[in-house]
Amino acid sequence: MRIFLKLFSESISFALQALRANKLRTLLSLLGITIGIFSIIAVFTATDALENKMRADVASLGNSVVYVEKWPWLFGDNYPWWKFVNRPLVNQKEMTELNRKLNTSGAIAFVAYINGQVVKYESNAVENVTVLPISYEYNKIKNFELVSGRYFTESEVIAGRPVAILGDDVSSSLFPNGDAMDKTITIKGKKLTVIGTMKREGKSMVENSSDDKVMIPLNYARSLVNLRSENFGPQILVKAKEGITLTEMKDELRGAMRGVRRLQPSQDDNFALNEASLITNGLQSMFDTIGIIGIFIGGLSTVVGAFGIANIMFVSVRERTSIIGIQKSLGAKNYFILLQFLVESILLCLMGALVGLILIFFLSLLANSSFGGDGFNFTLTLNNLSLGLVIASITGLVSGFIPAYMAAHLDPVEAIRSNG
Repeated sequence: MRIFLKLFSESISFALQALRANKLRTLLSLLGITIGIFSIIAVFTATDALENKMRADVASLGNSVVYVEKWPWLFGDNYPWWKFVNRPLVNQKEMTELNRKLNTSGAIAFVAYINGQVVKYESNAVENVTVLPISYEYNKIKNFELVSGRYFTESEVIAGRPVAILGDDVSSSLFPNGDAMDKTITIKGKKLTVIGTMKREGKSMVENSSDDKVMIPLNYARSLVNLRSENFGPQILVKAKEGITLTEMKDELRGAMRGVRRLQPSQDDNFALNEASLITNGLQSMFDTIGIIGIFIGGLSTVVGAFGIANIMFVSVRERTSIIGIQKSLGAKNYFILLQFLVESILLCLMGALVGLILIFFLSLLANSSFGGDGFNFTLTLNNLSLGLVIASITGLVSGFIPAYMAAHLDPVEAIRSNG
């Protein structure tokens, strides 16, 4: 082991001397590997940031929540769309009956989505706001934080009081001085009193952010629109009780919902039970595909870089043929010559990889300063860092092996006579 370590350190010393002696050639050799490693790890870093953001947004839907509605979130091949079209919408009465029947639910709520509304306060107005008519237990299912004010009382929801809770984008646009509390806003010509404002959540890839939304009591919303319309996408949200698995609650929920709609055993469900895992599972194949594309693009660059490294190593062997002959005549073993050139090739690739990884690190910092506020976190993880270095090492080993093998098996007499 001691002899090997000594030979290895000498090989590194020889390699560094050779690289310093040919700075321009070394620099040109690094470019291909730098581009290759940069391409692969940059794609993985961006994919990780996208995946983490998407998973966080999907998790905000609730991992223990089932959404009862007309349409499923995902469709299989050849789905019978005509059956889905004829399904009835869920309604508040069904929510009440489910709440009475279910034993595995911890909370149940009704919500609809009145999109594209204009919310006004005096001379200020915000367009494309989504108004959410909600039932009382909505805050037990959807996680959000109030920065001022309070949530609805049960009596306000039941009586349909004209009160509202504003998302951050809405409140900051209408009330730039932050004095939204107890002010009167107007939606569809109706006046409502602001009783709370929500903390900023940032953009959501599943459109689940509360920033551009206004929550109002469900019974008050009936004075604004007819909620018995598919345009408003009504949903019943059911959260599993503590200690109850989602599968257990979903099984009971399906039976209860079939009972509420008086479906016969031979009849298919005329409702959908959606959950966050449907989106997560559907996204995994997309992220796998992106990863494969990244490997392919970066792999091509790395292969081009590997040929460049191999070419440089052939030139290096030819230039140092006489030196190799002298080393062998003085007793240098074949494996020492082999190791000497392999180390040089691997060092070249590692240096190129480090340059690429440093570029990714600084680009990640730049990306975080630009997109970090929306929940994206670009980070050069230890796994990606290790992957880049491993790819570079393997590339150096493969591209340098043939030149190193040729150098190790040169005839010392012929090598000394060489003019290379």
